[in-house]
Amino acid sequence: MEADIAVNSDNKETWSGGGAKPFGASYGKMMMWFFILSDALTFSGFLAAYGLTRFKFIDSWPIADEVFTHIPFFHGNYPMYYVAFMTFVLIVSSVTMVLAVDAGHKMQQKKVALYMFVTIIFGLIFVGSQAWEWKTFIKGSYGAVKTTDNKILQFVKDGHQIAIADFVHGDRTDDREQHTKKNGLWFENEKTISQYSVAQVQEAFKKDPSLQIRSERINLDTKQKIIFSREESLKQLAKANQVVEGANLHVNEYGNPIFADFFFFITGFHGFHVFSGIVLNIIIFFNVILGTYEKRGHYEMVEKVGLYWHFVDLVWVFVFTFFYLV
Repeated sequence: MEADIAVNSDNKETWSGGGAKPFGASYGKMMMWFFILSDALTFSGFLAAYGLTRFKFIDSWPIADEVFTHIPFFHGNYPMYYVAFMTFVLIVSSVTMVLAVDAGHKMQQKKVALYMFVTIIFGLIFVGSQAWEWKTFIKGSYGAVKTTDNKILQFVKDGHQIAIADFVHGDRTDDREQHTKKNGLWFENEKTISQYSVAQVQEAFKKDPSLQIRSERINLDTKQKIIFSREESLKQLAKANQVVEGANLHVNEYGNPIFADFFFFITGFHGFHVFSGIVLNIIIFFNVILGTYEKRGHYEMVEKVGLYWHFVDLVWVFVFTFFYLV
């Protein structure tokens, strides 16, 4: 026996208005929304894990204003300036994408192509900037030493952090040679050794009484890292067993190594999304040039890739807030 069909007071089938496009959206747009929702949950999980981990290690978490201070081709301390520029570029790219979608609704092929092209350029600027930021983060700014109890010690003079190269001069004083496949044990490569040896850093530090050690620990009242007295600095430095330059998945000159793990993973995952969006935009751009969507009579593909691009931009706002501002 067939099930009864619900009807309303006007004797019309309840679901007859949905048809092939529920909520007025095509199948493709609905699937894009489903993908965005699932991806949003993924990013939410990552950022939640970051937030909980940071809260757990709040007293040793690197200070963003001391980590992201570089601008390409300029020397100096410019905290957060370049990251703010990257964020601005990505937000503007959302505006140009909106203009491309609007031009598509009006069937203006040349304008769609123009705005898509500008969006692609802004995307490339962002990805290139993120790659440069990774390189700078990996290379490091000042250098530090790691102790036998896995603490990171930084160097300060007159209350300000200084680089190891500012007080240690010359090449490594030991005869340590980089192991390669030609001369290494079992013909295995070895990670790059530091520019200076621990003994060399300790000796140079003792010769300059104006130097002090700064802990990775943060005074939660002043929001500043704890600076040891000269006497305590010498005691702490005596426990050093490794010179750390930059950051990787094992050590981090800026503080807690888990910060670097999250930074590489979350910003890398987002960067992959932006790169994928650029590839999609390039494909759509050439289809616009070839008149593919003019022949179809609509620019829905531009709208669908636009949804993805806006999502990527929105995610970056949260990443920017969690990593750089909070």
